[in-house]
Amino acid sequence: MQFRTTLAVVSLTVSPMVVGADFDDWEGEGEVGVLITSGNTEETNINGRLGLKHEVAEWRNKGDFRSTYSETDDTTTAEKYRAELQSDYKFEGSQYLFVRGAYEDDRFSGYDFRSSLTTGYGNRVWQRGERSFLDLSIGGGYRFNKLEEPDEDGNRDEDEAIGRLAGQFDYALSENALFRQKLSTEIGLSENNTISESETSIQATVVGNLSMKAAYLVQHVSDEPAGAEDTDTQISVSLLYGF
Repeated sequence: MQFRTTLAVVSLTVSPMVVGADFDDWEGEGEVGVLITSGNTEETNINGRLGLKHEVAEWRNKGDFRSTYSETDDTTTAEKYRAELQSDYKFEGSQYLFVRGAYEDDRFSGYDFRSSLTTGYGNRVWQRGERSFLDLSIGGGYRFNKLEEPDEDGNRDEDEAIGRLAGQFDYALSENALFRQKLSTEIGLSENNTISESETSIQATVVGNLSMKAAYLVQHVSDEPAGAEDTDTQISVSLLYGF
């Protein structure tokens, strides 16, 4: 079931991305952050990310793939894998229709995995130059999660219709520095479980295509599984290479 659900989400989202795409025009960025300490405490933290983007007159396609791993004194303390794919069909200048698929496997969240498929309407309500803009979107879809342990009713599956609100604000502080704020919330329409996320980051060019990035990520689950925290936070410093 897990494989079929994941395959469906990825396939439905990728389909419009490959129609008419010229792969020579894809842009991307790879990001990695590593922190290793030794002495009284042996600790390793590794964050990785790959972002892809393709934009033409009528289509804007984006993919984001992330992983997080932490280990303290030979004990794993964090392990997360995440994939997001989105395709936007642009019309009337700044407006667009989108389809988005997401999948997350977080070993310490109380979920075996979480996945969603949404579609809706968005608008780039403000833009200055190529690097400064404000995107707002609203939509709906379906969420399917699987709990690691059965709930009080003996169920491990969580599935429901959802509404989604999201926004992204990019602001070019200078030719070499960029501020970014991303916000999103997915609201369950039957169980009212709300998953919200905020990511604040700033990046500055070091040399050529190499940049330094600092980010603060917060994720909140209103109805978290038993034994799990309702809020996760992550502070990261990483090197980013654009290509």
